[in-house]
Amino acid sequence: MRVLGFLAALLVCTPAFAESDTVRIAQPYGLGYLPSYVATDLHLIEKHATAAGLGNITVTLTRMASGPATSDLILAGDADIGMGGFGPAFVMWDKTRGTQKVRGMMPLSSSTIFMYSTDPRIQSLKDFRDGDKIAISAIKVTDQAITLQMAAAKEWGFDQRFRLDPLTVSMSNPDAMTALLSGNAEIKNHFTIIPFSVMEAESGKAHLVMTSDAYLAPDSSGVVMYASARFHDPNPRLYAATAAAFEEAIEIIKRDPHLATQIYIAREPQKREPTWIEAMIGNPKLITYSSTPRGTKEHADFMHAIGTLKNKAESWKDLFWENVWGKDGS
Repeated sequence: MRVLGFLAALLVCTPAFAESDTVRIAQPYGLGYLPSYVATDLHLIEKHATAAGLGNITVTLTRMASGPATSDLILAGDADIGMGGFGPAFVMWDKTRGTQKVRGMMPLSSSTIFMYSTDPRIQSLKDFRDGDKIAISAIKVTDQAITLQMAAAKEWGFDQRFRLDPLTVSMSNPDAMTALLSGNAEIKNHFTIIPFSVMEAESGKAHLVMTSDAYLAPDSSGVVMYASARFHDPNPRLYAATAAAFEEAIEIIKRDPHLATQIYIAREPQKREPTWIEAMIGNPKLITYSSTPRGTKEHADFMHAIGTLKNKAESWKDLFWENVWGKDGS
């Protein structure tokens, strides 16, 4: 009995394994990542962490040129949460194992991808020829790259799915827009997201060639946030608090687009009036914010079919951690 009493006392007095006190986020630029700005600038992660009894939490945000660049930070152990399109997220899911295993935390937004050109010869995909360059955030695995592969498969047949790949070059969306509109660069075509696509359209210097709507399932999730088991497994309460913070951020954007606009332009200053950004946030034809996975299995299946993914997901739930399994995903 004395031994049992000693063991019971020891268990009571032994503190629980301490979770991390830091959340390091890495993301590219663009309105699709607005929930991240809202969650960090309104200190929502800290709020939910405090409610979970975790004490003081430090949150850092690093911005990168593309989703694959954020993935590199996660693999190096320099970020806990990365963000990018579904392409980089699923490539990480496919290639990682053990403590490095990466799954999606949740989608953040869906948005049409627009191809703009300053070359009057190019009016459709079939007008592209050798030597033409298409700027995308990163080649091969980004949403832009995969959508172009889907488009090529549809336009020329599955065996021609990589037909446009040699034309693509990696540039951040801000840099590609500057190059396109300068008129002094080799870049005359840009496959991009909002707000950059809207700025290119309104410049009067570029014309629309195509959009992703003809090739992706309607309302397909675009931006995805993802984390490795190294963050997920030893930090169950902090992981849950972070997921709850992003769910709340999405609801804030829907409820108060004016506040969300102010947060966005503080992070990515614009020359236009704030109402210009607010109109985009409130336009479902341009962007919607949701944590429910949409079209993710279809996209992963295509990436597996073309050889980008070696492993085939049996369900969309394979691609994500458990916090979104209860949603009506696809």
